[in-house]
Amino acid sequence: MSEVAILAYGAGNVASVQFALERLGATVRLTSDATEIAEAERLILPGVGAAAYAMSRLRDLKLIDAIRAFERPLLGVCLGQQLLFDSSEEGDSTELLGLIPGRVSVLTPGPGRPVPHMGWSRLSRRRDDPLLEGVEDGAYAYFVHGFVCPDGPATLAVADYGGPVPAVVRAGNRWGCQFHPERSAAAGARMLKNFLELPA
Repeated sequence: MSEVAILAYGAGNVASVQFALERLGATVRLTSDATEIAEAERLILPGVGAAAYAMSRLRDLKLIDAIRAFERPLLGVCLGQQLLFDSSEEGDSTELLGLIPGRVSVLTPGPGRPVPHMGWSRLSRRRDDPLLEGVEDGAYAYFVHGFVCPDGPATLAVADYGGPVPAVVRAGNRWGCQFHPERSAAAGARMLKNFLELPA
């Protein structure tokens, strides 16, 4: 049975992610302890709200070094994906975890598309990856966000919102989903299952 730690740091939708993983048979631990993070088999970094607040919580709990040093599979969800990058233009500029190169920017949608991007959008695969195994090209995922990650070498899949929205990213053992896999029906459940099956 797979074991996974979820960072519980006061800036994430922890319960729904926990329940989704437990439905898949995972043993889940909620933690804000750096030692437990270092020992975890897999780690999920959830996130909702503002990047600056999330980073301040991680600093207050002295978790930033533990996340940066984590060498086994790590998945950032929603804001958690954005936190993996270098910085965000949110507010006066926010320094992020620096695990994937690039700067998070305000979402600029196509005509007639509101911000935040909220609802179901299709995923378009850029390249294959174990996290996307069994997820059909064009599968729907559920998004809620007003900032967007840079589209670059880390991008595995995008959504179209009047321009490409990097929906799944990867750099080494760090993956990110801009959408909420725990709310994305069969496609999201398959991605979480894939994450649990990644070699630790």
